[in-house]
Amino acid sequence: MDLEKKLDLTDFLDQLRDFFARPKPLSMEGDVHIHYEFLMQLCSYTFKEPPKVQVLDDALMRLKKQGVLTLSEIFEFVKIVRYFTYLKSLEFEGSLGAWLQSIEIPEQIDEITNYFDEKGNIKSEIDERLVVLDNALSHTKTQIRQKLQALINAKKLQSYLVDRQIHFVGGEEALLVRGGFNHVLKATVIGRSSGGFFYVLPQEIKELKSKEADLLSQMEEIHYEIKKSISALFNKHLKFLQFINRAFDRFDHYQARVRFAKAKNLHIILPKSDNKIILKSFAHPAIEHPKPVDLVFDKKVLIVTGVNAGGKTMLLKSILASAYMAKYLIPMQCDPKSHIGRFKEIVPIIEDPQNVKNDISTFAGRMLEFSRLFSKNHLLVGVDEIELGTDSDEAATLFKVIIEELMKKDIKIAITTHHKRLASLMAAHEDVELVAAMYDEEKGVPTYEFLQGIIGKSYAFETARRYGIPLGIVQRAKKEYGEDQEKLSELIERGSELERALKEKNQKLDLELSRVTRERMLLQEEREKFHEMLKNEKRKLEQIYQEAVSEAKKALRAKEEKELHRHLTKAAQIAKSAKLKEKEPEELKVGDSVKYRKTKGVILSIRGKEAMIEADGMKLRVPLSELKRSSAPQKKKSTSKVRVNKPKALSVKLDLHGLRVEEALEKTDKFLSDALLAGFDEVLIYHGVGSGKLARAVREFLKKHPRVVSYEDAPPQMGGFGATVVKL
Repeated sequence: MDLEKKLDLTDFLDQLRDFFARPKPLSMEGDVHIHYEFLMQLCSYTFKEPPKVQVLDDALMRLKKQGVLTLSEIFEFVKIVRYFTYLKSLEFEGSLGAWLQSIEIPEQIDEITNYFDEKGNIKSEIDERLVVLDNALSHTKTQIRQKLQALINAKKLQSYLVDRQIHFVGGEEALLVRGGFNHVLKATVIGRSSGGFFYVLPQEIKELKSKEADLLSQMEEIHYEIKKSISALFNKHLKFLQFINRAFDRFDHYQARVRFAKAKNLHIILPKSDNKIILKSFAHPAIEHPKPVDLVFDKKVLIVTGVNAGGKTMLLKSILASAYMAKYLIPMQCDPKSHIGRFKEIVPIIEDPQNVKNDISTFAGRMLEFSRLFSKNHLLVGVDEIELGTDSDEAATLFKVIIEELMKKDIKIAITTHHKRLASLMAAHEDVELVAAMYDEEKGVPTYEFLQGIIGKSYAFETARRYGIPLGIVQRAKKEYGEDQEKLSELIERGSELERALKEKNQKLDLELSRVTRERMLLQEEREKFHEMLKNEKRKLEQIYQEAVSEAKKALRAKEEKELHRHLTKAAQIAKSAKLKEKEPEELKVGDSVKYRKTKGVILSIRGKEAMIEADGMKLRVPLSELKRSSAPQKKKSTSKVRVNKPKALSVKLDLHGLRVEEALEKTDKFLSDALLAGFDEVLIYHGVGSGKLARAVREFLKKHPRVVSYEDAPPQMGGFGATVVKL
């Protein structure tokens, strides 16, 4: 508690203690890493807070000696067991869930929890005698109320009643009456009022109260039997009760920290195994409107100098407080990325040790505190106003040597000082870090910010003026201070300004670097996604290519014409599926002259991403992305890696004039296969009229072709009966 007080943490930690189910130290026994793991898992769940429970160490001691517990003590154990039963029902995951599920509650103990209601009263149904006594007691109480009410309403008593209330005197129900009441009421006087009236207990009520007391006595005897029986059972399961009592305290530590952190929007920091302290946006809980602190304390010694009332002492307390709270996994206000080492002991040398009673001076007290450090290791020490109580020049030299000796040990020291000599003597040491509290020259106030790497000016004259010292006195003091000292201060100030400017410039550069790095990472991610997409497309196209080749080979091996057409058709379908992603179509409209591959035409209609064009007297439905304005230069079109042999200049017309039937059918079959591969919806076959033999053979072939949707005579202007329009 003394350490909490010195670090100004008392009020804050008292708030945390309010979240505990029962009083306990803040420290937790066991592995801090396991505790942290459980805390992080518990943070993701919603659960009921535990009931308030009494400390049961004395009860456990009496059980060990085979004593009999009171019903209230038994109920405290019942509350703990009930809460763990509830926690087990939540089925937590991870190591926390495994720990809770490993707790096995003995069946007999579990049965005892059913003996009590929510208020801790024994349920009468556990013993038939209690049921009878409970009913009798209830009836007797009713009789008492009825008798009292009847007496209040009795006519013979009206002139003696002071009021019509039932008074409680010494735990007894009584009536307030005037003198002479004994003429109409048989009663016992049990008290006198300030007005000289009498509190009386009517004889009838006295008899009923006696009966009530007898019933309560009988119930108490039964309760004692129950207490004795349960205590004997508890003694049998003493090891379990000792364990569940400790387990409750352990979970109480967890739930209090988690609920406290959520209520205050705080973070729990796991202490690291080293001794570095890197604070990010840390705020000391004692400050009402804190300015978050960023600090790197990775060397052995930190010396804080700078403006008076600029927050040096609070920075020192923040360093020690952060280490203390991290050590015990206490939630704090800081960035979760903060790095805080673990220390065996935290030693604040902050207060003035002067004590008249012990006849010790300020400086002597400080020396006594420092002398104790030489016998210890793995410490974090905070010293406020290190030269306090003696000549600053002598103290600077003395403390330089003391600090250098302590640096040889496993001790980390943070120091505040207004005197620049000690900071100057230690500045060149590689294990010493300098920090300056900053001052706003324009506003004339401290900024409560800190700059690392420089010695700060104290601004004693400015601070004195700010706190009411007359200007004339301050100017006179500055004059006597001396020009040389003033120049030294100006050099220090100038150094601070340069450092501050450099810091601002570095911050801007860091922001710009972060932006560039972020953009570079985004570009890299996009590049990787694009390469992955290309790989996937390549893989798909290779698969389609292999399937198309396979179907083509099957077609070559096919013996029957029908099977041949089926394989060719399937190969065409596979090849069509391998089309590359359509590019964005040009802005075209109905009536535009366009070129489709090597055929020119006019757009008749547009539906979605397709257009109906008229080319060479034929209507074709084609993708918009494959149309170009007829005046536009032809661009080489990308093709997929799947290659199916087809004519380089494919037409939508086939002329069969002068061919024999066999030759004509062979050309028709190849023409249709090529048209399917090209994606034509409609083609024209010229066969002439003649004897009609060739026309019949062609149409019979078309009738059997699996990919022909329909066919009909061509319009007169396109050949009439001598030509056939085929839709695919």
